[in-house]
Amino acid sequence: MGVRKPVRCAWARTDWSIPYHDAEWGKPLHDDRALFELLTLEGAQAGLSWETILRKRERYRIAFDGFDPARVARYGARKRTELLADAGIVRNRLKIDATIGNAAAFLAVQEAFGSFDAYWWSFVDGKPIVNRPRTMAEVPAKTALAERTSADLKRRGFRFVGPTIVYSFMQASGVVNDHLADCAFR
Repeated sequence: MGVRKPVRCAWARTDWSIPYHDAEWGKPLHDDRALFELLTLEGAQAGLSWETILRKRERYRIAFDGFDPARVARYGARKRTELLADAGIVRNRLKIDATIGNAAAFLAVQEAFGSFDAYWWSFVDGKPIVNRPRTMAEVPAKTALAERTSADLKRRGFRFVGPTIVYSFMQASGVVNDHLADCAFR
């Protein structure tokens, strides 16, 4: 009799997605720097696969100074040009400019709420929404909460934060737990 592999969500199938799924996805995250990283990566993913972003994640960490929002918010024209030339990240001017602008908006939220974490988790009163989907088809691309949250982020100056991206960010940061009901990593 062989060792049974743990059941995991169907999308986690590769050397990149399995460790991300098992160790990070759906787990409550409260570190501001890590939240800024995920917000940036979710925006960078628009139109691409999450696998592509996971493969580029380490280069993103280097290119964006460890996702320090105070540093990123100060990027000027020279750094933008450098980022646009970096083949290790998604070289899209709108996404790069959004990341820089989002860093400034992130700092403003930190100032207003004491931390981005306090702001982000306020949408669910500090408690994760735990869904119990039986199949991936039951997992929505967006929800009414994601639409309200997206609108609030946009009002605060964030870009690349449409409801689908925001819902993915909610899942990634553990605000929403959409691991399948039989997933060993719920």
